[in-house]
This record gives sequence, structure tokens and C-alpha cells, in this order.
Amino acid sequence: MAGEWAEVALSELTDPETPITYGVVKPGLLDPDGVLFIRGGDIADGRVLTKQLRTITKGISHQYRRTLLRGGEIVVSLVGNPGQIAIVPESLHGANIARQVGLVRLKSNVDTRFVKYYLSSPKGQEALGAQSSGSVQQVINLGDLKTVRVPTPPLSEQRAIARILGALDDKIELNRRMNETLEAMARALFKSWFIDFDPVHAKAEGHDPSLPADIAALFPNSFEDSGLGEIPKGWELDTFGALLSLAKGLSYKGEFLSDTGVPMVNLGCFPGQGRFKREAMKRYLGGYQERHTVKPGDLVLANTDITQRREVIGSPGIVPQVAGSHELIFTHHVYAARFRGGKQQWKPYVFFYLLSDQFRQRATGFATGTTVLALPREAITDCQFPEPPDMLIQAFNRLVAPFQELSWQVEEQSISLTALRDTLLPRLLSGDLRVKDVDQSMEAHQ
Repeated sequence: MAGEWAEVALSELTDPETPITYGVVKPGLLDPDGVLFIRGGDIADGRVLTKQLRTITKGISHQYRRTLLRGGEIVVSLVGNPGQIAIVPESLHGANIARQVGLVRLKSNVDTRFVKYYLSSPKGQEALGAQSSGSVQQVINLGDLKTVRVPTPPLSEQRAIARILGALDDKIELNRRMNETLEAMARALFKSWFIDFDPVHAKAEGHDPSLPADIAALFPNSFEDSGLGEIPKGWELDTFGALLSLAKGLSYKGEFLSDTGVPMVNLGCFPGQGRFKREAMKRYLGGYQERHTVKPGDLVLANTDITQRREVIGSPGIVPQVAGSHELIFTHHVYAARFRGGKQQWKPYVFFYLLSDQFRQRATGFATGTTVLALPREAITDCQFPEPPDMLIQAFNRLVAPFQELSWQVEEQSISLTALRDTLLPRLLSGDLRVKDVDQSMEAHQ
């Protein structure tokens, strides 16, 4: 049971040659040919967000060679959003970390995944949170991190617990990658048809566009000049304002935020790249009006960005299903697209266009503000685009609908797996639930 497992300070579990420490203090200017390094904001959802990593010069990294990564270590965000935990992937061998990140390199007789799961558990997070300080920005002090108490079951038990929780996490990660693939396929099709006009180029050059005959027939075989340059012949320029209007959400009061109430779409739901972070939704008990509501399937987008990286501003998302809720509300940091009569079929087109490089550049140019960026409505409503015929829009929707449907199914499965993992995690780590009991239960349901 839990009482059988002694607890020791995290520092006692670490490799004595590399004690818990932080990384580069002054990273200097970005160097595209330099060394990747992990900042506090690069650790989220139990993993290192490798696609957004920046680089530092090799010289600066060498000055902090004590924190050069081997792969397999634990990294902890210390500043901004403290307490985010991840294991460094092997692909980041030779990378480095920033000062906002703590590095934990464990002894060989300690299971790294077990410790990672403990630090991520409610009890581990409570311990880390209890050590947080700072009036403006929460900080985990490195010295306090070293003193966090960690249970030490036998190594075989550590590995067995990590095996069960890891199997669930592996499936969740596989689902995430599958969704990324589905999203990439849909975006590639949109770009080919409506940005690069590949079928039109092929037909203009006398080549087969490699499409079913009925779809190929919907594309012209030549171009004409327009205010946006050459566009397919017969397509006219239009603005998104002809398709939709944008409603701004509720300016809510923090005192009405609750664990119950109406689900509320907020800025945290927009991690960028068209994804919707369902777990970031809040619950609200205060008053609101009909214009502040959205339904599952509605198109929403962020009109604010606090990161200054301009990755979130103008980023779209599709409102997901929320169990027990047919209606949700959204905050003033979010626009909801209200499609005009008969224009609802254009929603997928608008969604993917908002992800295109053309619109991302426009959103960046229209963003105003110094510390907090804001996107005016006209950045979207006045945006011109070459309007394809309705029949081509319908053909595109038929092709991407299965991608989106499968993506939603995969996401629902991941939500269930996450709930199961989060239920098992504290009980396994406390010793209240033993591995053999979980294995027997899983065998009974096979």
C-alpha cells in the first residue's frame, strides 16, 4: 500500500554528476544554424513541442554545456506556466534548455517515466504549486524543486506503473499524430485547388489534373488577370464579408467562473494551426445574451494574441461537441462566424483559407497593440479571395468531410483515454491501486 513506499527528495533520485539545474541565461539572437533549445512555453501537454523550438548560437550553447541534452531526461517549466513536465525525446540529443526550464537527470535505478508521471499527478502538481512564488509571474524555485518528495516503490513496480500509464499515453499520442496527418491531407488538398490552382495549371498545359472526370470538369483551363494577380478564368473576386459576419463574444466576469455552468470558448482554446483545445474551455455561471452563444460545428477564431508571436491571432477552430451541452458561450477574445443565408457550405473553405500563408500574413499585418495584439473585423470581412463555383465547393466538402469525421472520432477516443489515465494515475502512484488489479481488469474486458 501507499504507506509501504518511502518518499525521498527529488534531488536524491538524480544523477550525482548532473544535479538538478537550469539552462541558458542569455540566449542572445536567434541563429538558424545554431542549437535548438527548450523554453518554458515549449513544454505542454506532457511533451516538448519540438516544432516551435528556437535556436541559439553554438558558442552560447557551449558555455552552458552542463545542460546539453542527451534525450530521456525530465524537463520542468519553471516560469510562466510552471509545473509542465515532459521527457526529452531522443531526437533532441545535443539540444539545450533555457533558464525557464529545470533539468532532471535521474539515476539508472529510477524509472524516468514513473517520476514524470508522479510530478504530473495531482499530488505532484500540488507539491510543485505549493512551492510557486511571485506576484506577477509564477515561478518554481530550483532549490524548492529539488526538495519535492517522490514515492519510491521498487523499480519493478515503477516500471509496471509506467507501462500501464505509458500504454494509454502512447495511444493518445498516436491519435494526435493521426489527426495531424488528417489535417495535413485536408490542408494540402485545399492549397492545391484554391491557392496554387494546380488543376487549372495542369489543364492549361494540356496535362491530366489527376482528378475524377466530374471534378476535373469544374476547373477552367486558363487564367485571367485580377486585383490579386492571375486567377482561374470565370472566378470573380469577392470578400468574406459577403459570406459571413463576425460576432464578438461575452466580456465575462471572473467571479462567475466555476467548475459547473455553461461551457465557454475562450482564448486558451486556440493553440494555433486550426486546432481547438477542448480541455481549455471554462465554465460560466453569469448572465449572457443569445448573441454570445455558439453551437457545436460553428466556426470561431481568436481575435486576440498575448504571445507576441502572432501564431494565435486570427487562428480558426471548430466548436466541438460537449457532453450535455447543446449551446456554448464564447468570450470577447473570440469571433464567431455567422454565415449568411445559403452560405453555410462555405465554412470549410473559410476555415482552411484562414490557415493559409496568405491570410496568416494579412492577420499579422492587421494585428494592433504592443503587449496584447488585437485583430479588427475588417481583417477578415474585407479580405478578398477568388471565388470558385458552388459546385466545386460542394465537391471539396464531400472529399474533406470523411477526414473531419474521422478526426472527431479519434479525438473523442483520446478524451476517453485521457479520462481513464487521469483516473488511474493518482491511485497507481499512491499505491491504492496495484498493477496486478489493473491488468486483471483489462484482461476481463478483452
